[in-house]
Amino acid sequence: MSLITNRDRLVRQAVVGEISHPTLRKTGYVISSQGRAEVYPSVGGITYNCRIGDSAVDWVADHVEPGVSLRNPAPSVGEYSPNAALNVLACIGNPATVISGEAKGAVGFVTGKHGGIDHVMVDFPPEVLEALNVGDRIRIQAYGTGLRLKDYPEVIPMNIDPEVLERLPIEGREDGLRVGVTHIIPAKLMGAGLGSMSAYAGDYDIQMFDEKAVRDYRLDTLRFGDIVAIIDSDATFGWIYKEGAVTIGVIAHSNSVVSGHGPGVTTIMTAPEGKIEPFRDPDANLKRVLYHP
Repeated sequence: MSLITNRDRLVRQAVVGEISHPTLRKTGYVISSQGRAEVYPSVGGITYNCRIGDSAVDWVADHVEPGVSLRNPAPSVGEYSPNAALNVLACIGNPATVISGEAKGAVGFVTGKHGGIDHVMVDFPPEVLEALNVGDRIRIQAYGTGLRLKDYPEVIPMNIDPEVLERLPIEGREDGLRVGVTHIIPAKLMGAGLGSMSAYAGDYDIQMFDEKAVRDYRLDTLRFGDIVAIIDSDATFGWIYKEGAVTIGVIAHSNSVVSGHGPGVTTIMTAPEGKIEPFRDPDANLKRVLYHP
């Protein structure tokens, strides 16, 4: 739908990241919620066979990031961090152009952010992934931070390109927005990320350790790029439980075996007073939004 926004007042700015190397804890092990020491691929790097639209839960992996993971390694200047700027200013759906290496000139899209490791994830077609290398630089046209909806001031968008926002399955009503999502998830299942002071970077995780909850909320069908609703969740100043609030986000990274962790959700809008009504749309995924609008 066409939304009246302040997009003409937003800054469009270049931010740059380098493709990070995959990382693991020094021992290689993670301790699962069942107390087992296990070894899995994890965050960072170029992941060839995990992209938006693919399952986020069926991998032998822990917190794996789909597509390409970016980080800006430039040192901070005082309290100012280039990597913080990359993580806050890059928005889901922003175009990302390879500016060094064999794939120079190829274009992809930002698909999510991962807190803790502070990565930005970008999707590219398979033939581009094959040509990329760790250390290649990618420039993002960062656009969207500060976005506001003039007709729905109680709904706060964040981390989303204004042009992509208008392609989402959204319906306007007098009392708020109806937003199409693949899953409707209660805040009681949310874990890692709670306590963060800002939802303008990073994510928070859906816990999947209760088998009944996994069945009831179809969590085993989550895909990278799925647009989901978290009920009784307010992300205005970091993620908190608030009865009646609704937060909409995108599945940014895979499941985890670690207690309190799971598929990560990067916030794209929140309504502390419940001015968002989610409805189920099985096609509400970034793959459709970005490549088949």
